[in-house]
Amino acid sequence: MNFFQFLQVLRGRRKIILMTVAVTVLTAFVVSLLQPKVYKATTSLVLNYKGVDPVTGMTLPAQLMPGYMPTQVDIITSKNVATRVVDELKLADNPEAKEQYLEATHGRGTIREWLAELLLKNLEVVPSRESSVLDVSFKGSDPKFAASVANAFAGQYQQTAVHLKAEPLKRVSGFFNEQAKMLRQNLEQAQQKLSKYQQEKGIVNADTRMDVETNRLNELSSQLVQAQAQLMEATSRRANNGGASPDVVANPLIQTLKAELARAEAKFSQASQNLGRNHPTYIGAKAEVDKLRAELNAQIGAISGSVASNARILQQREAELRAAFAAQKSKVLELNRARDELSVLIREVENAQKAYDSATQRFNQTSIEGQANQTDVAVLNVATPPATQAAPKIMLNTFLAGILGALLGIAIGVLAEMIDRRVRTANDLVDVLDAPVLGVIDWNQGRKNRFNAPALYANRPLLTN
Repeated sequence: MNFFQFLQVLRGRRKIILMTVAVTVLTAFVVSLLQPKVYKATTSLVLNYKGVDPVTGMTLPAQLMPGYMPTQVDIITSKNVATRVVDELKLADNPEAKEQYLEATHGRGTIREWLAELLLKNLEVVPSRESSVLDVSFKGSDPKFAASVANAFAGQYQQTAVHLKAEPLKRVSGFFNEQAKMLRQNLEQAQQKLSKYQQEKGIVNADTRMDVETNRLNELSSQLVQAQAQLMEATSRRANNGGASPDVVANPLIQTLKAELARAEAKFSQASQNLGRNHPTYIGAKAEVDKLRAELNAQIGAISGSVASNARILQQREAELRAAFAAQKSKVLELNRARDELSVLIREVENAQKAYDSATQRFNQTSIEGQANQTDVAVLNVATPPATQAAPKIMLNTFLAGILGALLGIAIGVLAEMIDRRVRTANDLVDVLDAPVLGVIDWNQGRKNRFNAPALYANRPLLTN
């Protein structure tokens, strides 16, 4: 069947097609009129949410959480929110609702849950694709009731969001409270340990005392070096002690005595040459020489003894300074070790203080957030009783019924044509008789031109003698 034959079939079966379209349209129109009117009220919500980790305090925008919007849709359509709406609107106290509940469930379950399920069946939540807006819609036969239910769902969703946000924060606040108490005990123990160590070691300020003791050690070191140099010099002088000693030679008194002794010896030598041993002058000169020599030897012995005594004193001082330096060095090393231990204790106190401050800060923050009744959900548009019905849509239903009726009528017409096949065109005659068409009579033209050659069917072979 080509397209021209199909059009001829539609033309021949037009009564059936038109009747089918008319019946379908009329039926859809009547059914639409008989259906109860349904009104749709919509409340628009704006979600301005930032996810905060209660432990770390890190903020994560909701746009980075792909499951955030579906989660909010699930919360709104949850039975928890629906039962809250039932309680808010006091639907369970309605006598008609109680009768319907008993007829439908025969007393099984609770009326709150039954009403919640009925409300959820007529509830529709549509999130926006490119924004944080949620449309909460409810369909009902009463426009005022539909608006009140939509607004009730929005309000209960806000309260549920606050509860879901505050309840974990309260538990986390309790956790931080316990942690803060434990960290405070750790801080007190660290402080007590530090104070006890300072009292035992007598340390008020380790750095200041360390500077004082180090300066004292440096001073002792300088004195020890100086004493060692003096001791080496004194030891060398004592080793070379005698008449040729530099101390003896450089002594002015020794030099004077040597000069006087030289003059006296010269005088005595002259007297010994000119005078006899018993001569008073000889005796006097000899006595003077012996006196000066004895005095010179006494002075030399005194100077030598002074050098030896000085060496012994310097040796004793060097030993004392060495012992003091060793003691001071041990003291500095002990103080250095004590300062290191004190630094460790101080760091423990500082770390305990930081941990306690951090836990206290998080506890205060979570405690305040847990007690806050603020929500991140705001109502953008409040649902109002709709002026027009959302369903049934009579014009749309009628239009769709006309299209469906036309398709159904065409199908019925083609089916009827297949059951009762008729010759409507020359091609149909050729298909049925399998014979060539010699001519076609067009009854719409004049007598002279009624019989025309079948030019349209030249593709079929003609019989010839």
